[in-house]
Amino acid sequence: MKLTLTALLAGSIALPAAMASAETLNIQTSFNAGDFSTQYLTENWLPKISEMTEGRVEIVLTPNGSVVPAKETPEAVAAGALDGDFTSVNYFAGLEPAYAIMGDLISGYDTPEQMLGFCKDDRGEEMMQKAADSITGGEVHVVACGPYSREALPARTPIRTFEELAGKKIRSPEGLAAAVFQAAGASPVSIPFSEVFGALEKGIVDAADASAYVNNDATGLHDVAPFPLYPGIHSMPSLQFTINTEKWEALSPEDQTALRTWWYDAMYAMAAEVSKLDVELAARDAAGGKIEVIDWPQESRDELRKVAREQWEDYATKSGLAKEALDAHIAYMTKIGLF
Repeated sequence: MKLTLTALLAGSIALPAAMASAETLNIQTSFNAGDFSTQYLTENWLPKISEMTEGRVEIVLTPNGSVVPAKETPEAVAAGALDGDFTSVNYFAGLEPAYAIMGDLISGYDTPEQMLGFCKDDRGEEMMQKAADSITGGEVHVVACGPYSREALPARTPIRTFEELAGKKIRSPEGLAAAVFQAAGASPVSIPFSEVFGALEKGIVDAADASAYVNNDATGLHDVAPFPLYPGIHSMPSLQFTINTEKWEALSPEDQTALRTWWYDAMYAMAAEVSKLDVELAARDAAGGKIEVIDWPQESRDELRKVAREQWEDYATKSGLAKEALDAHIAYMTKIGLF
């Protein structure tokens, strides 16, 4: 009996000790605190990491700009100021042109799931790692990548056709998205995501390449931009999930696999949920009368796609890695029947 009691006591002490030794990773996202995406991940998916690693790993997600500006996260992760990031890689296009190709191959993929497949099952992760290595010298490990939504475009005034883009001031990330808007006759304006509401409210921009319809709804963008274009006209931004290389290599192979599996499971689930909610919210708003939901005619979408593809090729000339990234995309899109 004494041995049994001793064993029980030892077990009761060992459990808290194991829990206390969990590796907590501080990951900065490019989501705003009030976004649906932030809430969805926090409520539904962060708890699963502890389950999948048997309590050995936990993640704390912090919102856009909480530690460093989004475009500085690669350097922050490399230096150890962040353990990792969960960021739209469009922010890094100024650091390496390949990020413009990897961040959002505008008018290329039809669904987020297709581009997630490029990352998970083809060369997406490889290309994202090469881009990370080019700017951080191998101090950042790319765990996974891909988009979760086809973005909408909230606008202050109606933009019903491709021709009506001309002269409009549109908030856009730097890089390929900005190049496409400019080539289409609009004036891209680079402002942080956190300032989009104020810029629309004050008329600094006419429209904003912001986020999924559900996120724009959650942050009140339609209150100041009641003419959203949905489904979106071009943008499907890819995010990366990275961890500082030293931190990554300290994890067991089992936990490394669990984190990659967790991220893709979360993104596929969020893509399905966001698509469902986007459709429901757009239908609600269209029926309500205060918001005009604009769905571009196919000929306007074709015009923008033509402009976008010219910009793909132009960006691919900016670096050898950008050309390699575009070739990898085109090979995959050909394989899945998009070309």
